[in-house]
Order: sequence, then C-alpha cells, then structure tokens
Amino acid sequence: MKGSRCLHQLKSLRLLSHAGRRLPPPAAAAAAGDNGALFRLHSSSLLGGSQCPQREVLRHFHSSPARTKSQPARFVQEEDKTRDKSLVAHDDLFEQVAKETKTKATFNKVIDVYTKRDIRRRGHVEFIYAALKKMPEFGVEKDLTVYNKLLDVFPKEVFVPQNFIQRMFNHYPRQQECGVQLLEQMESYGIMPNTETKVLLVQIFGEKTHPMRKYQRIMYWFPKFMHANPFPIPKQLPEDPVDLARFSLTRMANDWDAKVTVYQLPCTDITDSGAEVTLPHIVGIQSPSQMEALAKHNPCRPVFVEGPFPLWMRKTCVYYYVLRADPAPPEEKLDLDLDRDLGDDESFDVEDLDDGPVFAMCMTSQGDQATLNQWISGLQQSNPILGQIPTLFRLGAGPRELQGVGDTDSASGTWFSSHAHKEEADPGEDGEAVVEEEPRRSQGVKQ
Repeated sequence: MKGSRCLHQLKSLRLLSHAGRRLPPPAAAAAAGDNGALFRLHSSSLLGGSQCPQREVLRHFHSSPARTKSQPARFVQEEDKTRDKSLVAHDDLFEQVAKETKTKATFNKVIDVYTKRDIRRRGHVEFIYAALKKMPEFGVEKDLTVYNKLLDVFPKEVFVPQNFIQRMFNHYPRQQECGVQLLEQMESYGIMPNTETKVLLVQIFGEKTHPMRKYQRIMYWFPKFMHANPFPIPKQLPEDPVDLARFSLTRMANDWDAKVTVYQLPCTDITDSGAEVTLPHIVGIQSPSQMEALAKHNPCRPVFVEGPFPLWMRKTCVYYYVLRADPAPPEEKLDLDLDRDLGDDESFDVEDLDDGPVFAMCMTSQGDQATLNQWISGLQQSNPILGQIPTLFRLGAGPRELQGVGDTDSASGTWFSSHAHKEEADPGEDGEAVVEEEPRRSQGVKQ
C-alpha cells in the first residue's frame, strides 16, 4: 500500500517536470519559483518515508487572493479609459463635420457619417451618449425626428430577449440603459414620442423591456399633465423686453382689473455734452384695490421700494421691484364684521397672511435709485398721496446687468430716502410721461 502511494507521487512529480520543460524559459522559471516549495516537500517526504496527503499537495496550486482581485480591477479601469476615449473621438466627429455652422442639417449629417462608416455599428452606445450631449449646441434638443433618427442608430433585432430568463436578467443592460437615457432626455424637454418611436423600440429591444416600459409611462402621464396648468407659459417668450415685462407682471398680479403702465420706453438720448445715454424701460402694474389701499395708508408710516426679486419664465430670468409697507399695528387692525356668525367656518387663505400690503410692482432693465424714482414719480400721478408719504429704497445686490455705473450705493443694500416725488411731475419733462396704459381685462384670457 505504501509502495503504490509512492509510485503515484513519483508520477505526479514526473508530470510536473515535463510541464516545466514545455514552458518557455521565463514561464518555467516562474513555475519553478512558485512550485519550489512543492518539490522540496515531495523530496523530503520520499527521503524521510513520511506520508503526504494529496489535498495538502493540491493546495499549493491555488494563487494568492491579491493576484485574483487585481485582474478584474485592471480590466474595469481599461474599459473606463476606452469608453472615455471613444466619447472624445465621437465629440471630435461632431466638431469635424460641423466646423462652421451647427444646425439640424449638420447634426443629421454626423449621424449619417457614423452609420455609413461601420455596418455593425460598433461603439453605438458611446456615440448616442455623445450625440445627446451635443444636441443643445445644435438646437435640436426639442426635435422629435432627430430623436427617432438617433434611436435608429441601434442595431435591430440583436438585443431582443429570446426567453423569459433573458428578459428577467436585463438582457444587454448597457444598451437598455442608453435607450432609457434617450427617452428621459425627451421627457425633460417635454417631447412626446410617436408611433415611429414605439416601432423602433420594439425592433431594437422587444416588448417587455425597460425602454418600452419607459415609453409606456411617458405616454400615460404626458397627456394627463399636458393641460393641467390653467395659465401655461408659451414656448416662445416675447423677445422685446417691454413685452416680456408686461407679460411677466400680468402673470404675477392677482387682479383682472390691474392696469399695466409703460412709464418709459428704452431709448438712446444725447446730452448737452454730446454723450449718448441709454434710458432703460420702466413697466409697472397696479390694481384698483391696491390704489384704494394706498389711499388709506397712514402718511406717517413710510413705504418701501424693495428688490430686485427673480422670476423665472422657462429659461429666462427677469427681475421685478415692489412698493410695499410694513404690516399695520394691532390697534389699526380692529375690524368687526357684524354679518359674520361665530359658527362660520374660516378656511386658511394665503392672501390674509400678515406680510404687509403691496401697492405696486414694476420691472426695469436698470435697477438704480434714479430709475426707480422715475417709477414713483409716475405712480404719483394716479396716487397723489405719495407726495405726503416718505419713501425708502431698500435695494439689494442684483445682477450685473441691472446695476449701472454709478449705483454702487444701491448695490450695497443701504436705505435711501426720497422726497423728490413730492412735487407734481410735469408730463413733458425727462420722459416721465405715461406712454401707455392698458387694463388687463381687455386681454381676454390670462396667459
């Protein structure tokens, strides 16, 4: 029994020695270095006559854990570097084709160049990611036909799962994730897919996949929320600053009878010294209820001009200013309504919050004290009580385009007191006349 075991060990040593001879010199040296302890163990066991279990001999063939863990990490890093290089290459493709102009035609030309370069569409995922990133530069981020053409870059009937196991384990995850990313960008820009989009998704990924589920969710929720806003913002905002200010003030006001007044149009004036001075536009809004509240205001208590406050209209940010007062003291709030019963239900109303009344609002392209003083002087024509009420300017640090050259004091956020508007302004002086006055009721439907 002992002799048969020794013959078995000699056969294993002979096989190892033959394998070492077939290896190249560097590999043989490495194998000899790795298995040196094994040869010594076998020789000692044969000379000493001690038994050596076979499981202890086979244990030395396992490599170290550090060596096995380093291989996948190296492969992942190489894959990330390859993906980054491919993205850079596709970005260069967009820059090479569209050197002069970046339009829809040049964007489609880049897609055609890529699809005709390789029939197998290698690197299509990286190309689609690069194209999605470049779409705003070419102005096609809201074009459905471009999204369908970009979706057509995927190879057809390759990523479709063949059974429920492939469907359950997310067949081709990188491609499905790329398709979902394309649909999410369409969703963020408010683009609803059409029948062509569905046909392409079925040909590329199949019926019950993540991109198709994303498509079904978009088609379910978009029609429900498309007309949910009773006052939608138009897709194309007015380019004229006066029209944009009138539209913005109309949306903020909470009274259909509020009147929009253009106190000054933007123009260029020449001074006595021959220098050109650009006058900003001044557009204000005030409702009859605000005029009535201002007429009842205590002249001993000042009013404040505050701003600028931002207002976002889609991707355009405008700034407005308000004429307001501090909340009335408690002794002036005593208002008994004898027609109301103690059992009446009083619901919470945002308009009844004690934040102080707002008497008027305005928008201007230059938010310095002199420009806002012209607005107060224009308000004084329809609100004579402003000649008796002190006005304080509390102007914060606004954007640079709203700050003039000499309004460093206004940008510091300090208070200014103005009594220049106490005298009646002549409609023919300094361009402070009311240019336009229109009621909001004449606009028909609130936009």
